[in-house]
Amino acid sequence: MAHEYPSPYSLLIITPCFFIFLLFPLSSISSFHIIFTSASTPTVALSKVEQDQEALALLTWKASLDNQTQYFLSSWFGHNSCHHWFGVACHRSGSVSNLNLQSCGLKGTLQNLKFSYLPNLLTLNLSHNSLHGTIPINIGNLSKLITVLDFGSNHFTGVIPEQLGLLTSLSFLSLASNNFKGSILPFIGNLRNLTILYLYENEFSGSILQEIGLLRSLNHLKLEFNCLTGSIHPSIGNLRNLTILYLYTNKLSGSIPQEIGFLKSLNDLQLEFNNLIGPIPSSIGNLRNLTTLYLDMNKLSCSIPQEIGLLKSLNHISLSHNNLIGPIPPSIGNLRNLTTLILHMNNLTGPIPPSIGNLRNLIALKLHMNNLIGPIPHSIGNLRNLTTLTLHTNNLTCTIPPSIGNLRNLTTLILVVNKLSSSIPQEIGLLRSIDYLELSVNNLTGPIPPSIGNLSSLTRLGLGHNKLSGALPLEMNNITYLKFLQLNENNFIGQLPDEICLGRAVENFSAFGNHFIGPIPKSLKNCTSLFRVRLEKNQFIGDIAESFGVYPNLIYIDLSSNNFFGELSKKWGQCHKLTHLYISNNHISSAIPPQLGKAIQLQQLDLSSNHLSRKIPKELGVLPLLFKLLLANNNLSRSIPLKLGKLADLQTLYLASNNLSGPIPKQIGNLWKLSSLNLSGNRFVDSIPD
Repeated sequence: MAHEYPSPYSLLIITPCFFIFLLFPLSSISSFHIIFTSASTPTVALSKVEQDQEALALLTWKASLDNQTQYFLSSWFGHNSCHHWFGVACHRSGSVSNLNLQSCGLKGTLQNLKFSYLPNLLTLNLSHNSLHGTIPINIGNLSKLITVLDFGSNHFTGVIPEQLGLLTSLSFLSLASNNFKGSILPFIGNLRNLTILYLYENEFSGSILQEIGLLRSLNHLKLEFNCLTGSIHPSIGNLRNLTILYLYTNKLSGSIPQEIGFLKSLNDLQLEFNNLIGPIPSSIGNLRNLTTLYLDMNKLSCSIPQEIGLLKSLNHISLSHNNLIGPIPPSIGNLRNLTTLILHMNNLTGPIPPSIGNLRNLIALKLHMNNLIGPIPHSIGNLRNLTTLTLHTNNLTCTIPPSIGNLRNLTTLILVVNKLSSSIPQEIGLLRSIDYLELSVNNLTGPIPPSIGNLSSLTRLGLGHNKLSGALPLEMNNITYLKFLQLNENNFIGQLPDEICLGRAVENFSAFGNHFIGPIPKSLKNCTSLFRVRLEKNQFIGDIAESFGVYPNLIYIDLSSNNFFGELSKKWGQCHKLTHLYISNNHISSAIPPQLGKAIQLQQLDLSSNHLSRKIPKELGVLPLLFKLLLANNNLSRSIPLKLGKLADLQTLYLASNNLSGPIPKQIGNLWKLSSLNLSGNRFVDSIPD
């Protein structure tokens, strides 16, 4: 979706301002003389009065600009604007033909530029500056022979004056990247010689008028990033010479007209980010020169037309984020030049056609979040240039085909939320370039193949919510760049590999809901990059004070329902970002360390169903964000500290089944957010306060 194209009228337009200054005396003047020698070029020498008028017009405008700009135009002096004036080129007659001040840092307005004093101007390029204000209505006094007008990338405001429609020789008009408002007026239809029209990145509103269809010489039409509404007028089909049509990121509605199929010269069609409805017209199959087709982020419906397979020059196609239904047409396999195929987030049904294996130049294939069924075709292995394959959130079944191992350039493979079954093929270990591998939420069975240890570049591995079993292969120790590891809700057994966090890169580790045993590996204890850990519902053992370290980035940790023992370490208070700490249903004993009160971001603390004793530390009452405190089923004694009554956000407080005694603090009655309270099974001397 590039916005910058070299101008057809001069190499100078794409040259930085300071570079123009260096080259201009040597090459520019002669090149302009060659370009503009024609029957319409004035050959009779200008009178001194006329030369003085041209110079006066430019000097008057210069004087209205800011001081820095005036300094930059210091070569502008005297009465002969053709004598080495920076950015000025002239006809042989001595009249100004070209004014090129692109990217010169100009600041000011056009109000003091007398266009009528420049009667032979053919090119006016003021793009990429900081000019502001409106375009004056005397713009219509410019030469009727002017062919290039470029005001792009400034800060102009207001509406386009209709006098612009008088410049009927214009072939290039750019008002792009400004702050123009209002509608595109019908006068635009007068500019029948236009080949380039750039109005993108403004605030134009209203509809695209039918007069746009009068511009039959247009090659490039770019109206993207505006606020245009209404439908695409069928007259767009008159623009038979159009090669680029950009209407994306507007508020266009209605359907794509069938007449779009008349644009047989079109290379690049981008209509994404609008509110277009209805079907993709079958006439799109006429656009045999099309290389880019972006229709994503609309509300298009119906099926993908079979005629899409006629667009054999296509490199990029994106139809994502629509309401398309029906199957992916097998004719898609005809698009042998395709490098990106993006169809995700629709309602597509049926199987992935095997013909997709014909797209051997494909780099990115995204079919996720549809309703596709059936197997992943074996032919997917033909796509040896593929780097991204996302098929997640469909209803795909059967096995992951072993041919997946052919995709040696693959960096991202996401198959989550399908119904894939059987084992993970050992060929997965051939994907040595892969960085992101997600197979979670399927019906995969059997062990993790040892070949997974070959994936040394892997940073994300998701295998959760399957039916995988067996011990983790020791070869997983080789994956030292892992940041995200998800093994949860499977049937894994045995111990975690000793060097599972050898690279100290793991940030998110989830292994809950398995049958893991043994101690926590030392490499995990020392993994200071961790910010989320879920190891609950396993059979891990070990002294909890020795098993875990200090984690400066830790936000969430759940160690519940294991066999940890020993005392809680005061180091938990050094985890200053910690919001959730769950260690319930273990064999933790001794006192709750007062240092927990230093973990001031804590929102939920669950130490229930352990063997904790002694008093509840008053320091818990200074945790300002705490809304859930669960200490039930322990051996805690003494009274409830008064400071717990200051936990203004507390919603849940469970202290049941302990040996607490004394009065229940009246401050508990002031916890107006408290919705769940259980103090039963203690030895309090009074009732709960009102």
